[in-house]
Amino acid sequence: MKKLITSAMMVSALALSAAAAQAGEIAVIVKTTNSSFWQNVNKGASAAMEGQSEHTMSFNGPASEAAVNDQVNLVENAINRGVAGIVLAPSDPEALVPAVKKAFENEIPVVIIDSGLSEQGKGYYQSFLSTDNCAAGELVADKMLSEVGNEGKVAVMSYIAGVGSELGRVGCFVERIKEKSDIEIVGPLYSQSQMATALNQTTDVLAANSDLKGIFGANEPTAIGMGRAIVQAGKAGTLTAIGFDGNTDLQDFVRDGTLTGTAVQGSFQMGEMGVQTIIKLLNGEQVPETIDTGVVLAAKDNIDSPEVQNVLY
Repeated sequence: MKKLITSAMMVSALALSAAAAQAGEIAVIVKTTNSSFWQNVNKGASAAMEGQSEHTMSFNGPASEAAVNDQVNLVENAINRGVAGIVLAPSDPEALVPAVKKAFENEIPVVIIDSGLSEQGKGYYQSFLSTDNCAAGELVADKMLSEVGNEGKVAVMSYIAGVGSELGRVGCFVERIKEKSDIEIVGPLYSQSQMATALNQTTDVLAANSDLKGIFGANEPTAIGMGRAIVQAGKAGTLTAIGFDGNTDLQDFVRDGTLTGTAVQGSFQMGEMGVQTIIKLLNGEQVPETIDTGVVLAAKDNIDSPEVQNVLY
């Protein structure tokens, strides 16, 4: 039934007016512009625009990932000004559904990146590009287990509860740890993707759990705050700390041993492939329903390898 709905949706979405199919603005709307991760998405989206003149691109997002209503407004504003297509990283799986439905009703194709929409949103967008967050969470869990063994405590420093990427990434990390060990999970604690909040939360967790063996920071601002708290507490190198994403702060933490490693998504690829997918839709081409943009685990022994350098930012 899902396939039938998706197929019908694609046929309808591709029945764009000739004017819309020929040229127009591609609106890239992310969770926040105040993050190196999302700025790297912007670089990828801009790269996809090179060498073509039919379309223009705008890049926007709210001041923080928690400003969900602001993101909804950005999508609605894009629809109201008649953009040709939208690349959207939804901050909330439920709250963005009505706006994406409105785009569908206005025959504006939408490509979702990074975090998915809820089941109610299925059928209103044409493709979903993301890291396989469950596989990424399991990758981090396996690395954690290889470092700390099968007993003790591991803390989970997460970001925003219920976001699609968080459900897969953190959920599958926790499930894998519980499935393969007797480790006690502390948390998850939610930073709301605020570095300062993550720093304070991690400081408290470290103080309350002197026997902590490992800690996982599940996105860029959370992992940075976690790393800084570890350094301030004088615990760098004394416990297994794994981050997520790959900006220069996290790279430095890996190089100096504060972090054992960090899982890095293809953020550039999300932007580049997201815009490329919209352009294909506007050209009347069919696109895959889902596209995996990949993840690699950067550690001290491989951070300078081409495979890892290609995804760092």
